[in-house]
Amino acid sequence: MAVRDLVNDALKSQTWKRTSAWVRGTTGRGPAAGHEIDGVFVPAEIVVYFGDDAEKIYQVQQWLPVLERLNEHRPVVLVFRKLSALRAVKGHTKLPRVFVRRFEDLMTLYSENRYKLALYVNNGVQNFQSFNEAHTVHVHVNHGESDKISMVANQVKAYDRVFVAGPAAISRHERVLYDFDMNHLEVVGRPQLDIDFPAELSAVQGLRTVMYAPTWEGENEANNYTSVDVYGAKIVRALLKVKDVRVVYKPHPRITDSEDPKLRAGHKAIIEALREDTEATGRKHVVSLTGNILAMFEAVDAMITDVSSVGLDFLYSHPEKPIVLTDRRSDRAKLTEEAPISQGCAVIDASSIGRLSEQLRQAVREDSFAEERRRIRAFYFGDVARGDSTELFVSAIDRLIDDRAEAIAVRRALLGKDSPSVVGE
Repeated sequence: MAVRDLVNDALKSQTWKRTSAWVRGTTGRGPAAGHEIDGVFVPAEIVVYFGDDAEKIYQVQQWLPVLERLNEHRPVVLVFRKLSALRAVKGHTKLPRVFVRRFEDLMTLYSENRYKLALYVNNGVQNFQSFNEAHTVHVHVNHGESDKISMVANQVKAYDRVFVAGPAAISRHERVLYDFDMNHLEVVGRPQLDIDFPAELSAVQGLRTVMYAPTWEGENEANNYTSVDVYGAKIVRALLKVKDVRVVYKPHPRITDSEDPKLRAGHKAIIEALREDTEATGRKHVVSLTGNILAMFEAVDAMITDVSSVGLDFLYSHPEKPIVLTDRRSDRAKLTEEAPISQGCAVIDASSIGRLSEQLRQAVREDSFAEERRRIRAFYFGDVARGDSTELFVSAIDRLIDDRAEAIAVRRALLGKDSPSVVGE
């Protein structure tokens, strides 16, 4: 029975609930087979595919406002392979959401709806199952723009196109990959940063707001850029010595779930230091574990962060505001090569940690890197102004869909409608 028929049967059933329905797959396959339809299932032109569980749902969540705008232009559906991920976005978006457990049901879903383009926010291994749908344009958009080595993976060769933020990302792919067609890269800026979010942080009169926003430890040591376990508590205590500073601690969402005892201890020490200072001085520091960091930037006067997307997002939105970068490996030459943003900010590492208070005070009050930051912003994002990225993103999608439709039509004309090469297109 086709997916569409299953859904229609469910709509007629007395047991179907409008908010959430469990529709089984083919009869007799047992409870594990099926789809969960959240809301009313509708065909769409664009599928956003996510094969991981709820632990990585932040990778999808930051795209939701952009996808909702895109949905006004071309219908979008979110497809999940893990039930926990689907449930994690409930209440965060009105986009239609579908859970598909089995590969064969995924292929049925695709063939029934003929999605024109698929977007992927990471390089999850289950993405390759989605690639089996040949007529769809497969586009990797990633979940941020950063200088982490995980930003460029050999898997990008499998996608029809890879959307990147700007010149720095192009340079990154050239430096890391072999035998990769650079023509597959599409520059679209950072559409997520075009959104006007309701403010989640307010300025405090008489105090400068400094955000410390460290990343997590990554999947392995090569991807470990966090400062929490090596410099975190020292950074916060040094900030607390600057009497006109209010600290906002905004760690990566996965820090709170870390199994690394040193990272957990650093995280705990930071929170405790902020609590103690609030009680002693009355300064109302902020610990934000779940808020939207992009909705806080406006009230932040200076940023301290690790090599991650946070520093670049802050640079895109507020190039006039100072940034301090950490380097747990204390390798300035490598940092300069792999993270060019480091040329436009003070760097905390083993060589500078001894004068941390002075360094932070100078970074917040004097900001000697202002001119260099503007040059570096152009390297990462080109001349894209706020609002331009969304237009570039939507235009690129339109062009790719039109180009694929034209290619299919040409193939049909050349090979004939009944040729095995075009059956089902």
